[in-house]
Amino acid sequence: MSLALLLSLTLATDMASLPAGEVRPLYLTKDSPLTPVAPFMLDKTPVTNRQFAAFVAAHPKWQPGHPPALLTEPAYLQHWPGLTPAEEQHHQPVTFVSWFAADAYCRAQGKRLPTVAEWEYTAQASETAAFGATEPGFTRRILDWYALPATARLNNVGRSPANYWQVQDLHGLVWEWTQDFNSALVTGESRGDSSLDKGLFCGSAAAGSTDPSDYAAFMRYGFRSSLKATYALGNLGFRCAGEIHDENTHPVADAAQP
Repeated sequence: MSLALLLSLTLATDMASLPAGEVRPLYLTKDSPLTPVAPFMLDKTPVTNRQFAAFVAAHPKWQPGHPPALLTEPAYLQHWPGLTPAEEQHHQPVTFVSWFAADAYCRAQGKRLPTVAEWEYTAQASETAAFGATEPGFTRRILDWYALPATARLNNVGRSPANYWQVQDLHGLVWEWTQDFNSALVTGESRGDSSLDKGLFCGSAAAGSTDPSDYAAFMRYGFRSSLKATYALGNLGFRCAGEIHDENTHPVADAAQP
């Protein structure tokens, strides 16, 4: 068995495969077109400190204290006691990583960061249905987590129940980077519309959104719009996505190097 095939099979066990679907941009009307989502793969859990430590060991320019200010804030990996995480941090989601660091990690695995549409498409699933927003208590549980104060110690990944797609920890653990986080709030119908309406992120914006009851989605979009790619925050991690390939295609063999 070739190394590329072995790596592809390993990745497949750690990733969920999602079919094509659609997701409605938060601020558009019910008559606006849905955003199509092509079939893709997504990590079942966020990237852990141990996984990220293996990455920085192989790519020393991403070790703590090494990346330039153009790529991250001084807080980058500040929760590690040295060049590696403490043992009790191994299975916790890695945080204090910038978008650039998260992007480099995913590319090194032959993957990429998920788009906002892909992340939201996956996150709208409950434990039993692909679209859980109509289930009693689904949105309330998410909002209850958003209302909790941040804690110094994060739980290990993989402790929450898997959703319909067998993906865990989309809600209730950390916020997550997306590939196109800075295009979260747009006013036009096109995915390429970059005109940002600053007035959207206010109390009246939620009332004018497609689903005023979905304040959880409103908070995610608002949080993403406040980010800069260099930010390294204690409650912000990431997971990786990938393309759906046929059995004769092995994307790992063509992984871009950071």
